[in-house]
Amino acid sequence: MPHYQKYLITAALPYANGPLHIGHLAGAYLSSDVFARFQRMFGKEVVFVCGSDEHGAAITMKAIKEGITPQAVVDKYHELFKDTFEKIGVSFDFYHRTSDKLHHETSQEFFRNLYDKGVFETRESEQYYDAKAEQFLADRYIQGTCPNCDYAEAYGDQCEHCGSSLSPTELINPVSKITGEKPVLKKTTHWFLALNEDEAWLKEWVDQGTIEGKQMHDPNEWKNHVVGQCKSWLDTGLHPRAMTRDLDWGVDVPQEIEGSEGKKLYVWLDAPIGYISATKAWAEKNGKNWEDYWKSDDTALVHFIGKDNIVFHCIIFPSILKSHGDYNLPVNVPANQFMNLEGRKISTSKNWAVWVHEYLEDLPGREDELRYCMIKNMPEQKDSEFTWKNFQDCNNNELVNNLGNFINRVVVLTNKYYDGELPEYDLWAAIEGPGANEEFTSYEGEMLHLFDKLHVMYEHIARYDFRAGLKTLMEISTLGNQFLQNNAPWQLIKTDEEAVKTVMMLALQYVAAIRIACRPFLPFTSDRLTTLLNLAPVDEAGDWTTMMNALAEGDDLIFSGHKIGKPIHLFTRIDDETIAAQVEKLEQSNIPDPTEYAPMKETIQYDDFVKMDLRTATILSAEKVEKTDKLLKLQLDLGFEQRTVVSGIAGSYKPEDVVGKQVTLLANLAPRKIRGVESQGMILMAADPDDNLCFINPDDSWDNGMSIS
Repeated sequence: MPHYQKYLITAALPYANGPLHIGHLAGAYLSSDVFARFQRMFGKEVVFVCGSDEHGAAITMKAIKEGITPQAVVDKYHELFKDTFEKIGVSFDFYHRTSDKLHHETSQEFFRNLYDKGVFETRESEQYYDAKAEQFLADRYIQGTCPNCDYAEAYGDQCEHCGSSLSPTELINPVSKITGEKPVLKKTTHWFLALNEDEAWLKEWVDQGTIEGKQMHDPNEWKNHVVGQCKSWLDTGLHPRAMTRDLDWGVDVPQEIEGSEGKKLYVWLDAPIGYISATKAWAEKNGKNWEDYWKSDDTALVHFIGKDNIVFHCIIFPSILKSHGDYNLPVNVPANQFMNLEGRKISTSKNWAVWVHEYLEDLPGREDELRYCMIKNMPEQKDSEFTWKNFQDCNNNELVNNLGNFINRVVVLTNKYYDGELPEYDLWAAIEGPGANEEFTSYEGEMLHLFDKLHVMYEHIARYDFRAGLKTLMEISTLGNQFLQNNAPWQLIKTDEEAVKTVMMLALQYVAAIRIACRPFLPFTSDRLTTLLNLAPVDEAGDWTTMMNALAEGDDLIFSGHKIGKPIHLFTRIDDETIAAQVEKLEQSNIPDPTEYAPMKETIQYDDFVKMDLRTATILSAEKVEKTDKLLKLQLDLGFEQRTVVSGIAGSYKPEDVVGKQVTLLANLAPRKIRGVESQGMILMAADPDDNLCFINPDDSWDNGMSIS
C-alpha cells in the first residue's frame, strides 16, 4: 500500500439536536483527533474536518417537542458543539455546518450530477402519511415492531435492536412519532439510488480492497466488525434506496428538476457531503484547492465514525462518490463501538449521560484527565464502559502516581541539585565512576531503548490502535520511574556527583520525549510540560520526526545549560466526595420521560385477544444466528412438540444463559423466515426504555404446553 503524504480526516457530523456526551468522544472525536495530531507530528499534510449535521428527522422532532423552529435548534447546538470541541482539545482544521449555503450548493450539485448521469431511478410508491399532522412521514418519524426480531420500537429505516435495515412498510403496527396516530399509505414520487447496480464492485472493494483489480486499500487493516457489517449487507443483497424525502426542512432538490417541489435530499445523501463542503470552506479560507484533497492519489481519506454509521460510510457514500466520479474512496473507516455508562446504555432521552460541556464546568482544568480515561477505555473492538470510580482510579493511580510523579521527581531533583539548570555531564560517569550502577548500560543504549518504545507507540497509532498507543506512553513513564528508582540519585549524590549528572540528564530526556509523545493524547499536558521545561511550543508540523531522528543519532532532546522551571503538579488527585457528587448528579438527572416509552397500540376487541394462543415452553438450546448481533435461534419444548423460534434477545442474554428457562410463547403466530431460519412463534419479553429485555415467565411449576389466558 502507498505511503500517503496527505491525509483528509473526517469525524462523523454530530446531530445538532442535543449536547455532546462522553459516548460521542469515545466513538469518533478523540480517535480522529489523536490520529490527526499524530499525522501532523509525523510531517504529513493533514486536513481534519467536521461539522454540525443540521438536517433530518432528529432535528425536526426536537423542534416540534420544544415548540421552536428547526433553525433555532441547530443554531443553539452548533455553537455549543464548536465551544465544547475547542475546550476538550479536538483540533479540527475546520468545523462547518450543513445549513450553510455552500453546503446546500455542494449537495445540490451532487444530486444534479447523479440525476444527469441517470444514476437515479424515479419511483412512485406508497409512503406513510400522518393525516392529523398533514405530512408525509420520514423513516425516523415512524415506529413499529421489527419484522425480524419483534422489537417493538424499531424505526422505519432500521431496527436498532437487531441491526436490520428496514423500509417503513415492513414495520408491524406502525405509528407516527409526531402524533401517535396510525399512519395511512399515500402515493408519492422519489428518486432512488440503485445500490443493487453497485453491488459487484462494492463486494470487491470491501473483500479485497480493489476496484477492477486496482488496489485501493488494505482490507486487513480494517476492523473485523466493520468488514463484517458490510458483508452482512452485501450478502443479503443491496436494494435501491430513496435519496429524497417529503419534508419542509433540509436541502432542496434542485428546482429545475421536474417534480422537485416539496422534496428534500435524504439526510444520508446530504450529511456525508458535508465533509466535502467543509473541505471547500477550509480551502477557501486558506488559499488551497479543495480538489487536491478529494481527488488526488497522494491523499488518504479516513472516516472516523461510530458503528451505527458503518453502512452509510462504507456502502452508500462510496456508491455516491464513485457514481459522481473522480472522488477518492476511504482507505479506512475505523469505526468504534459503543460506550456504556455505569452499567447501562447511554440514553440522551433519559438523560443518562455525562455531558461534556457540563464536565468541563464541573471539573475545570481536567480536560486531559477525561481524554485519558476515554482513550484508555475506547470501544475500538467491542463495547466498553465508563464509570466514575474507574475515572477516579485512572487519574489517581495512573496520571498522578505514574506520569505526574515521574515528571515531578525529575523536575524537583533538577532544581534541588542544579537550581534548574541542566548540568554538563560525562557519558561514562554513570557506569564507570565510584557509584556506578550495573543496570545503567550506557547513555546511548538507554536513548535507543527510548527510541524503540516510541517506535512501538508509532506502530500502534498508525494501525488505529490508540488504546495500545496510550498504554505504551504510560510504559515509557514507568520506565522513567524505574530508571530513577534503580539509580537512586538521591543516594548516589553522596558518593558520585558526576554520575548523578548523567542520570538526571537521561531522566530529563525521557521527560522531553514525553512532552512530544503525549501530545496526540494529552495536548493540554503537553502544553504544561512545554512551559515547565521552558521550551518552544510543540510544533505539530513534524516534531515527532525531529525527535525520532535525534534519538536515532544519539542526540539529546534537551541540552546542558538549559534552565527549566520550578516544580508543578501536572495532575492532582480526585477525592471521593467529587466522584460521589457526579454519581449523585447522574442519578438525580435520570428522570423518566413518558414520551419515550413505546406508544400504546390501537384498541382491539376481546375477540381479537382470544385469537392469541399463549403457551408455556422451555428453552432446550440456544445459539447465535450467523452474521447478526442480536438474534438467537432457540429450540423450545412445548410438551406436545418442539419449535424453532428466532428471537432478538442476544443483546441482553448469552445463549448459555437462557437454556432451561421457561417462557411464554405466542404459539399461533404465522411462521416466517428471519435471516434464513423459519421462526415458529414469538417469545414474549418486557423491555424498558433503554432496550433492556427480561422474560415474562410463567410459574416454574407449570408443565410445558399449558395454555395462558
